[in-house]
Amino acid sequence: MMMRLPEVLTARGRSRSSHYEDIAKGVFVPPIRIGPRASGWPRSEVEAINKARIAGKSEAEIRKLVSYLIAVRGEGL
Repeated sequence: MMMRLPEVLTARGRSRSSHYEDIAKGVFVPPIRIGPRASGWPRSEVEAINKARIAGKSEAEIRKLVSYLIAVRGEGL
């Protein structure tokens, strides 16, 4: 299931600008295009990153997780 930006921001407790800074720093996954003017984030990816943060994972560990999540996105096709 895909989450749109407002839901992702609520789930993360981050502002829009902080959210996009995290994407630029590689500590959050970028969105996936779901239409010509729409994008979203897979709920499973958002939950995995939130769980890693709650578990106290370091930024380096979260970057590895983000890289992994991005790499496996296309494997289900």
